[in-house]
Amino acid sequence: MGISRNATAHWEGDLKSGRGTISTPQSGLLDGTRYGFNSRFGDEKGTNPEELIAAAHAACFTMALSNALAEAGHPPTAVDSKAEVDLSMEGGPTLTAIRLSTKATVPGIDAAKFREIADDAKKNCPVSKALSAVPITLEVELLG
Repeated sequence: MGISRNATAHWEGDLKSGRGTISTPQSGLLDGTRYGFNSRFGDEKGTNPEELIAAAHAACFTMALSNALAEAGHPPTAVDSKAEVDLSMEGGPTLTAIRLSTKATVPGIDAAKFREIADDAKKNCPVSKALSAVPITLEVELLG
């Protein structure tokens, strides 16, 4: 049996002048967090779907990489990752690219082995698999 998580979204109004809220009832982390056209396409405070996808991808990849490193006998001291999600408006809104970057402190591993493990984690973390229709790149930096 798998694990199931959920989030809720509420929207009022049209696309440009309307606004909504997003909640994550199980964790309570997001509770009526604002989102709307101007937080997505402008600089209004609030979140947006691309930011949430980026957060999920960065978190999932970082956990997968940490686990894979430990399983290979090189438990990391620290792993810090960033995901950037691009939304293109050409031909209709489409996610066009995801750029993962990670910096890790991993004692006793060489750069080639670290890269190999990171590439595998990128390919096989559940969020990467779910987003496989979008080109995903990865930059890595081994700090030690």
